[in-house]
Amino acid sequence: MGNIRSVSVTKLTEAIKEMCIEANYDLTDDMKASLKNSIDTEKSPIGQKVLGQLQENLKIAKEEMIPICQDTGMAVVFLEVGQDVHFEDGSVEDAVNEGVRQGYVEGYLRKSVVKDPLIRENTKDNTPAVLHYQIVPGDRVKITVAPKGFGSENMSRVFMLKPADGIEGVKNAIITAVKDAGPNACPPMVVGVGVGGTFEKCALMAKKALTRAVNEHSEIPYVAEMEKEVLQKINKSGIGPAGLGGTTTALAVNINTYPTHIAGLPVAVNICCHVNRHSIREI
Repeated sequence: MGNIRSVSVTKLTEAIKEMCIEANYDLTDDMKASLKNSIDTEKSPIGQKVLGQLQENLKIAKEEMIPICQDTGMAVVFLEVGQDVHFEDGSVEDAVNEGVRQGYVEGYLRKSVVKDPLIRENTKDNTPAVLHYQIVPGDRVKITVAPKGFGSENMSRVFMLKPADGIEGVKNAIITAVKDAGPNACPPMVVGVGVGGTFEKCALMAKKALTRAVNEHSEIPYVAEMEKEVLQKINKSGIGPAGLGGTTTALAVNINTYPTHIAGLPVAVNICCHVNRHSIREI
């Protein structure tokens, strides 16, 4: 039996507080590089101008410590917990929400969460977060904080395809979702896709796919090919930066897959705007 490592939940609170602020003020290096590169490859003058303005916006946000976008999102937190970790000093869920509360209040981030989906009274501290757990081997805890704005979240789709729809059906579903989203998802977007599993599993995979670096492809050869092909097709759609036309509609298509049932082919498309915020740490 491996040694059990004790981790105080206060470490989670501390890390998540910092990560909420970090993710909202500054982009990950892969996103920055991709946006910068897109200015050189963009064919349309207006598209280039918009991409230039986005770069300027990023610079100001970082220098002046203000959010990249006023919609600072609902905090989505993925915890990959090593099975040899023992949490102490309180509840994990409470600690995560406390981290979100401190991050959003102290970071002057917009509070966008309502307590009840229909009564709609603001919780005033952006809690609760949406929390996903995974138990993995080892004694580390990997935390991913991904604040999700709702301009792009509202454009997400689940397609319950038939097995006979095959790979072409999957490609068409992704392109349909992106075209229907148009300018509403604040392009250039990152497109997260989940294929397989069940109704809820494919949606979760699509969300998680958004946290993969935009310069990394799937390890499965045919999936990597599909990512490249669908990205090309999306960028030929003409939607362009900010939906004003151009050749940079998406920066990446990240596809995750999972085994599924003989009678089904679930596909989820979770779109993220050009900031695609996330922060990853290990404790």
